[in-house]
Formats: sequence, structure tokens, C-alpha cells
Amino acid sequence: MHADFSKTADGTLDCLIVGAGPAGLTAAIYLARFHLSVLAVDDGRSRARLIPLTRNHPGFPDGVTGADLLARMREQAQRHGVMLRAERAASLERADGALTARVSNETIRARTVLLATGAVNRRPIMPKEIHDEALSRGLLRYCPICDGYEVTDLPLAVIGTGAQGVGEALFLRSFTADVALISPEGAHQFDPEQTERLIAAQIEVLNGPCLQFELERKQMVLTLPDGKHGFAAVYPALGSENRSELAVGIGAKVSKEGCLVVDRHQRTEIPGLYAAGDVVLGLDQISHAMGQGGVAATAIRNDLASRRLLYR
Repeated sequence: MHADFSKTADGTLDCLIVGAGPAGLTAAIYLARFHLSVLAVDDGRSRARLIPLTRNHPGFPDGVTGADLLARMREQAQRHGVMLRAERAASLERADGALTARVSNETIRARTVLLATGAVNRRPIMPKEIHDEALSRGLLRYCPICDGYEVTDLPLAVIGTGAQGVGEALFLRSFTADVALISPEGAHQFDPEQTERLIAAQIEVLNGPCLQFELERKQMVLTLPDGKHGFAAVYPALGSENRSELAVGIGAKVSKEGCLVVDRHQRTEIPGLYAAGDVVLGLDQISHAMGQGGVAATAIRNDLASRRLLYR
């Protein structure tokens, strides 16, 4: 007999998932198939939904858009009884051996909470309409691991500086010999080792800032202090902001990068609180997030079983 997926007998969910991207939805599917009561709330800011087309995700030889992948996963989760709500979790608290979250005007009580809230890319200073069109056309890209292959032998620019900018420019250099590193503001400040590596890789170094962005049919043209430069794709290497504030608010640890600290089963130090996906330190990849979601869901199921909370 299938469990009642609305709530458990005492009105407490087995698991509340905050964030319905690849990690959260994978965990939701697993948990529902363990016959646990699951609610996933999502505010629509998953980075995955912005992916115009990925050919890096296994199982989709012709590629898949982020929106289509998430839609497929939502349908699969709902078929197994997962409740999905397009809402934001405003707060999280610990109370009487459980966790409570404020969602809209409702307080939701759960035995466990999985945070799959992800991260937000820091964007170049550019008009939103240009940013969004460039992203949809592949002229602006955020993930060289995902799509470096697609820009093989094309002229590329990385907007960034320091260790992060140098690292991304060097990574992309293995796909093309034509890479420029542009400072977000003024002149670059490199240490001797960074300078040596850039010279050895024949990466062009350009001083910013980017004064204007223009979209042409096959390239983005950037106006810099020294003039105009055209590139087939531009990669911002400006970092991201981890959406870990709910966990931090109840005392969870974060790394120096701002990522939630978890053990190998995705548990935080807060009892009943788990985290998976880009909010956790690791490879920011869909496949990696899904793997963490599966690990977290299995740990949640086994931890509830150890507390004798599954046999009702």
C-alpha cells in the first residue's frame, strides 16, 4: 500500500526540499519512491533553467535545454506523488526535534530538510536584455566544462582577473588557441607565476572595463578602452553567490567559498538538515548535482529508519 504523500500521521512531512533544480528533483524522486512524504518548494531561480542547450548531459545525444530537462524531472517526480509548489522558503528554524520553514503564509514542519538552493552567477555589468539574448544564442556562456567543446577553435574572451580569471582562461585554452583575458575593471594585477603561465599559453591580456556590448550574427563585440574586439563567445569568470542563507541562519557551517559544509552523505552539522547541488562545494555540473541528490535522499531515508520513523 502506498503512503499518504500529503503528510505523515502527526502532520509532519518526512522531507521538505528547498530548490527544485537537478539536485532537488533527483532527491524528490528517490524519496517518493521510498514511500516518504515529500514537498519541494522552488522560487524559479535554478541556474539549470537558463541553459539554452547542453550536449554534455548523458542520455541526450542531440542535447537538451535546461527548461526541458527540469520539466521532465518535475513530471517524473509528480508521477510518484511529490508535491511541488512554486514558492520561496523565507526562513528555517529548529523546533522540538524537527525543522520548520515559513513558506508564504504557512509554517511547514518536516522531520528533515534538504537544501538544494544552488548558486547565482555574478554577471558582467551589461543591460539585461543583451545579457539574456546573448545567453540564449550562445554568445555568452558560463560553463566551460559544459560547453567548451562547442567553441573549439573559435575566438573567445574571459571576463575576469586574478586566480579565477587566469584559471578559466587556461582551461579554455585547451579548446582554442585564440583566448583573451579581459579585466572587469581597469588593469590586471597578476603575480609573476600567473604572468608566466599566460605568456606560455599565448593568452592575450586586455585591460577593461567593458564599456559596451554589441550582438552581431556570429559574435559579440566588446568596446574596451583600447577599441572594439569581437569574440564568438564570452565567458564571465566573476564567481557566484551561494544561496546558503537559510542554513546559515540556524548555525550550519560554510566553507571559505561560502558553500555549505556536508559529510559524504550530504549531511550538514545541523541534525535533520542536508544539502546537495551547487550550494555545496564541488563540481557545478548537472550530473554531479543529481548524484548528490541521490546520496542525500538515501541518507535521509536511512537516517529516518534509524530513528524508527518509517514504520507507521
